[in-house]
Amino acid sequence: MTMLEATSFIKQKLKGVQTQTGIILGSGLGKFAQERLEEQLRIPYEDIPGFPLSTVDGHEGSFVFGKIGATRVLCMEGRFHFYEGYSMEQLVLPTRVMAELGVKTLIVTNAAGGINPFFEVGTLMLITDHINFMGTNPLIGPNYNSLGTRFPDMSSAYDPGLIARAEAVARSHNIDVRKGVYLATSGPSYETPAEIKAFGAMGADAVGMSTVPEVIAARHAGMKVLGISCITNKAAGLSETPLSHREVKETANRVKEEFACLLENFICASANA
Repeated sequence: MTMLEATSFIKQKLKGVQTQTGIILGSGLGKFAQERLEEQLRIPYEDIPGFPLSTVDGHEGSFVFGKIGATRVLCMEGRFHFYEGYSMEQLVLPTRVMAELGVKTLIVTNAAGGINPFFEVGTLMLITDHINFMGTNPLIGPNYNSLGTRFPDMSSAYDPGLIARAEAVARSHNIDVRKGVYLATSGPSYETPAEIKAFGAMGADAVGMSTVPEVIAARHAGMKVLGISCITNKAAGLSETPLSHREVKETANRVKEEFACLLENFICASANA
């Protein structure tokens, strides 16, 4: 009932306004909604029935509705994490609510540690695939038949067409982007150098503590997904300095204009596609 109650509450606030694009903003990237969305309507998570609250610094904790060009978008300004003590079902509740609200395309962003030695700090990486190393799955439990099948296909979790469009937008605005595989752990401790070496051998280019549950839930509900990682630090064993959340936020803040340019122009390009 929580999903339906939350959806009903938000629909009343929107008063019939439809949106087809959803954005989940990762660590240090929440200012995008404040600075780029026109005609904003902000709904704090604490006001939504059954919603968890963001407890991590850099995650504000609101749904923000607004417009980018002619496109109406819904932004999650702050996400929830498994390491905060929430269940997988709680983590993906906002994603499922987006599906119920009619969102067809979901853009997920995150801050990630770089494993690929060719990725410099500050690199924007378009996610081509992921490795779920969290030890669980958000679809465990009763299936929501209204959203999707019991056994969803994950062969193209990140839509190739959306990736190609994002690459084209990046080229046209002289933004250097890379492509790679994202691996998710539960956190909250950073990984050990031995773990990073193993993850690299598995094919991971970046590592983080989010995104994968939301993408699984989005694909289960039939959404198309674009994923963008901001490489905010070198992963353990690849950096000469200790890892810290402060470095994550500082790097995200440094590249926020480039990130916002890519995101904003991708949405506008998608409206004309």
